[in-house]
Amino acid sequence: MFSIGKKFKLASMIACGILASALFTGCGGGDSAGGGEKKSAGDEIVIGANFELTGNVAQYGANANNGLKLAIKEINDAGGINGKKIKVVEADAKSEAAEAVNAATKLISDDNVVALIGPAVTANVIAESQVATDNKVPIIAPAATNPDVTIENGEVKPFVFRACFIDPQQSEVMAQFAAKDLNAKTAVLYIDSSSDYSKSLGKIFKEKFEADGGQVVMEEAFLAKDQDFKAALTKIQTANADVIFVPAYYEEVGKIIKQARELGINAAILGTDGWDDVKVIEIAGKDALNNTFFCTHCFEGEESMQAFINAYKAEYKAEPNAFAALGYDAGKMLIDAIQRGGEDSEKIRANIESIKDLQVGTGKITMDAATHNPIKGIVVIETKDGVRSLRTKIAPEG
Repeated sequence: MFSIGKKFKLASMIACGILASALFTGCGGGDSAGGGEKKSAGDEIVIGANFELTGNVAQYGANANNGLKLAIKEINDAGGINGKKIKVVEADAKSEAAEAVNAATKLISDDNVVALIGPAVTANVIAESQVATDNKVPIIAPAATNPDVTIENGEVKPFVFRACFIDPQQSEVMAQFAAKDLNAKTAVLYIDSSSDYSKSLGKIFKEKFEADGGQVVMEEAFLAKDQDFKAALTKIQTANADVIFVPAYYEEVGKIIKQARELGINAAILGTDGWDDVKVIEIAGKDALNNTFFCTHCFEGEESMQAFINAYKAEYKAEPNAFAALGYDAGKMLIDAIQRGGEDSEKIRANIESIKDLQVGTGKITMDAATHNPIKGIVVIETKDGVRSLRTKIAPEG
């Protein structure tokens, strides 16, 4: 998802300021295992769910949180792990990097969680990663796609993992799709200049598209929470490009597509996993979404997803999206790590790192120990008259 800005120097600076006071009590606080390792006590294994439950990406956070809670409910209904139930303590990252740090600090210091799931978007995961690493508490990020989530200065972050593919993979897939499937020769980039997620995806798309013989003829930008995109879209219309690449989040995506079609722009509009929410259809309208394509983590029509989908619908009386599926995947990864011999955080970390051929909601997953990225596939979705269908599927590498 779905980041989701991604490197966020500013977020890191904010986080450092918060950590200066928070880590005084947070480092090793409530540590019953000793040596910085956190361990569950009593009859419960306590984990933290740090998601964006309010704010501009609350749809992502709420859905991922629901997926996680479903995975935990299933294992608890089956008797738990070695007779212990998993307790999920929820916190609201509020769609802000500083709030993600606050929430992580509370979950670690006050609630003594042995692991964190979330947040949903990259900026918030990166912001919380230092406090989690300092306290030796593993993170599984369900949908944060920027490479910097798990890698810093060329080294893997020992306590940070993800359940999703990374940005270079989805940008390359969409550039190849534009050039080879749509026979596009020209493209326009329309990115969110306030989001490292969007900027990174745009940069990689341009490099790959032009390497495949295409030409990016125009680059335009907007800001998150903008409402009126028609001035930039009018300029984009003059480029008469074959495709328009809009790597952004659902609120802006829906409005951009709606306004583009109102201006008479009929070119194919392409995107990435930030599009993967029904809100895009609600905002843009069914007709406007014809001739649009985006890549994401899974497709609900796949046989491997039916058990998860049926369970989610039974629990929430709603259709799951990719963020719900990735939250469920992260929960299954954590459950597997605990089942294979770990209640303290260091053992959980080691067991996440060694995941191999684990069946999760979106299929099977293996962890690349060198990068802490999962080895998994990617799908391209086409929307026609408000109905999404699988256009193509790219098998995982490795």
